[in-house]
Amino acid sequence: ALAVIGNSEAFPKGEVEAALRVAEQLGIPVVQVSTHELSNPLFRVNTPDRCYHCKTELFGVLRKVADERGLRWVADGSNADDAGDFRPGMRAASELHVRSPLREAGMTKNDVRAVAKALGLPNWDKPSFACLSSRFPYGTEITPELLARVDGCERFLRELGFRQFRVRHHDTVCRLEVEPADFARVLEHRQAILNRFRELGYLYVTLDIEGFRSGKMNDVLRLGSQASGTKE
Repeated sequence: ALAVIGNSEAFPKGEVEAALRVAEQLGIPVVQVSTHELSNPLFRVNTPDRCYHCKTELFGVLRKVADERGLRWVADGSNADDAGDFRPGMRAASELHVRSPLREAGMTKNDVRAVAKALGLPNWDKPSFACLSSRFPYGTEITPELLARVDGCERFLRELGFRQFRVRHHDTVCRLEVEPADFARVLEHRQAILNRFRELGYLYVTLDIEGFRSGKMNDVLRLGSQASGTKE
């Protein structure tokens, strides 16, 4: 077995470093590879099938690593919960014959955490995470500069002790999603958050009072589908 980590502007350095630490603790050999999804204009324009182009790039690189090392299978970490959201990346996995053992076994995120805890894995309770590209509304062009801005904001929140959150980009506005239990903490650090986010390029910082919800940027797709379904 070999762990392979894809490295790009859309993936925070902190996540890469954390994955390397876990692999080292488990004694698993690791290879880091660079992916270049930002060089693909079909990815940058950020249409609803953005993840398909991203995963096609990633899985293509992983398949090359596997072939060079004589490894038969490439596997990802998607689980059964992922089937409930809009996931065009799964199409790329199917086309490139990438297996999803956790999803195939019907294991949800909670199942994975329970097994990881039982095995004593250090990251068993790691908050859910998605690549930084998911912070942008469809139709907003993704650039290295904007990815770095969002990454900087999220790093700052992590330094303040927040665990589960998203910084959503809306042009000059940042929409902050945190767990409802953390609303008071946001207000406690209101001025520091505002100052730092403005330093990084946002004019306005808002708090989403619904709270954190994974995949919220896909709501617009569901709304559009419902609207088209009601037309005569």
